Amino acid sequence: MRTLLLGLDGVSMPILESVTDSGVAPTIEALFDRSAAGPLTSQLPPWTPSAWPSLYTGVNPGKHGVYGFLKFDGYDHDVVDASDVRAHALWELLDQRGHSSVVVNVPVTAPARAVDGAVIPGYISPEDPPGHPEGILDDVREETGEYSVYGPMDTPGKAALPAVADHARSRGDAFAYLVDRFDPDFGFLEFQQTDTVFHRRPEDREAIECVFGAVDDAVETALSAADPDTVVVVSDHGIGEYDGYEVRLNEALREWGHVAATAEGEGMPSWDAIARQRLQQGERGGTPDPGLAERGVALLARVGLTSQRIERVLEPLGLAEPVAKLAPTDAVRAGTEQVDFPASEAYMRDRIELGVRLNVAGREPSGVVPAEEYDAVRDRLVERLGELTDPDGRPVFERVAPREAVFEGPHTEAAPDIVVVPRAFQNFLNGSLLGEHFGTPREPWNHKRDGVVAVSGRGVDTDASLPDAHLFDIAPTVLSTLGVARPERMDGDPLPVVSQTPVEAYPPYEGLDASTREDDDVAERLAHLGYISEDR
Repeated sequence: MRTLLLGLDGVSMPILESVTDSGVAPTIEALFDRSAAGPLTSQLPPWTPSAWPSLYTGVNPGKHGVYGFLKFDGYDHDVVDASDVRAHALWELLDQRGHSSVVVNVPVTAPARAVDGAVIPGYISPEDPPGHPEGILDDVREETGEYSVYGPMDTPGKAALPAVADHARSRGDAFAYLVDRFDPDFGFLEFQQTDTVFHRRPEDREAIECVFGAVDDAVETALSAADPDTVVVVSDHGIGEYDGYEVRLNEALREWGHVAATAEGEGMPSWDAIARQRLQQGERGGTPDPGLAERGVALLARVGLTSQRIERVLEPLGLAEPVAKLAPTDAVRAGTEQVDFPASEAYMRDRIELGVRLNVAGREPSGVVPAEEYDAVRDRLVERLGELTDPDGRPVFERVAPREAVFEGPHTEAAPDIVVVPRAFQNFLNGSLLGEHFGTPREPWNHKRDGVVAVSGRGVDTDASLPDAHLFDIAPTVLSTLGVARPERMDGDPLPVVSQTPVEAYPPYEGLDASTREDDDVAERLAHLGYISEDR
């Protein structure tokens, strides 16, 4: 193999050092020891569904079109997939230049496009994703044994750790089988468990070392099978402890007169509702039908007995948390004030987008902000959000900017109108209406912007430093290791450890048919991996 790209989701240098110091990842440690290595700055937003497409296309979300787990059509939304990534992936570019590839477990790659080689999609795909060539996943399972996209459905703390380890090692076995079968020039193998374990069990050293030990075994298997000339190790973002506040941005917007609330069950449904009644049942759009408990709680909410009021009564008695754990999430939400998106002037629709969307007349179905007042309303909000401080008097955001100052490309319109960047990613955004503007982060660990990169092998200057490495630089770097020109449309440059190839024009991107989508139970697995927010 000419070049092997290894993806370790959510890994930062401090995490990597803590794992290698424990001795459980000797293969990964050896790779970094012989590499030019350092931190890798992620993009905005630094979350898996947008960051991995940016990494493997070399362009910002304004050019590829994916900003989070959801895509929006007015106030309706659905889970993104590869048909929403409107830019060529590395292996597609290589295919155009006569190079073959094997791609295993990379997020947002289902349904797979036909290339010379094989693609088994990863995270956000259905459990039996449409890979390439047809039937390839069945072949992998027949040759290597059990292989699943998501693995044990419990968290590492509840599932048997041997099963978690076997799941990680199966990636290496699948990759080795495909390398032997297709003899590719390029390989891309990604591991999601390195991120998941910190979302679910950030303080459980046994689980963390189990995951990284198994991933290390899989990396060794992949290296042995591929015998690559060059190895590039990357993460899409970092992860770490959040020691700031939970910032309930829609509550601040409501106080400022921009958000309208409803207890009629017409707000945007939670991920949990999407999981149970939309994606698990194969539905595509619309609001899930409420169950009996939800209808009853919603009726109480209409007469003023909302979930928030019940919580305020139970909190002094120490009963709020136990009751919340017992109550069905959808029932709690049915009795909760929610953002009334059609009636609001501006709102945060999805925390992972890192932004505020204006409800503009002529753009949104029920827009209330006149188009001619868009700039004035947005400018006022940018200023006010920039001045927002936490209970300690510190700025909530390190940057507040119009979207065009952050993104560039034909799909910038899909971004939130205002981008907000939490201070040092210590503050956790939450779109729920919970009365108070601030609280304790419901997830003690979450994403940071600094990931990792390491490059080693033939023609690599391992003595060179990587002080300014960015996520967008990875795709052009990989192309350079293969001697392939990079598209003029890419936003990054090859890292200085490799010889640069020229910039050339490539054929324009042609859309991927979305008719093969299979979203039946994607959101259930997103919950397992720590991304579903149970708003209440």
